[in-house]
Amino acid sequence: MYKVDFFSAVGEKQGYIEFKLDNFPEKPNKKLLHQLVILYERNKRSGNASTKTRGEVEGATKKPWRQKGLGRARVGTIRSPIWRHGGIVFGPRPRNFYVKIPVKMKRSGLKHALLGKLNDNEIKVIENLNPETPKTKVVNGILKKVNLPGKLLICTGGLDKKLLLSVRNLPKVSLICCNEVNSYELLRHKYCLFTMEGFEKLFHLGKDEFTVKKN
Repeated sequence: MYKVDFFSAVGEKQGYIEFKLDNFPEKPNKKLLHQLVILYERNKRSGNASTKTRGEVEGATKKPWRQKGLGRARVGTIRSPIWRHGGIVFGPRPRNFYVKIPVKMKRSGLKHALLGKLNDNEIKVIENLNPETPKTKVVNGILKKVNLPGKLLICTGGLDKKLLLSVRNLPKVSLICCNEVNSYELLRHKYCLFTMEGFEKLFHLGKDEFTVKKN
């Protein structure tokens, strides 16, 4: 049985939620999570770094001086890589770093990341987080009552434009829908705050598969 703290819509602690997870592993696989973090970071790379070769740098194609008779080294072009302002040899060129991550690996990694958060008591559930008007001050007040220091990931059941406008100016706070959650997003945030709808959808729990117990 797992337990997570449960808060009301205004940020007051009401008790805890008790539930079972049948298809989850016994303990987190740190090696798998490490591999996923590397892959997600790799796929974020733009690969736009670029340098000019000797054929692309600006400069005339005329031979600077004659081949013999001057006592200087022979030179065929001012765009030579050994000259200042010349081309770059084996420099970076635009490339694609994207690697497709297997679906089974993504799903397994998400379970292991969630399990690690549960074991460290870093997952909390709030009844709902639906401000009537997009006010950062209101949502910030609720989050202060919940008291989750550090980087916070808010996971909802669906996209709420008012909530998005309310939290986008809050530092260290990110908003995501439950169907977009992945192991990388969970690991890069210290705490994860689920709305009740997002909690039920992500953990695939029915109304009868968990109990809310008050203090």
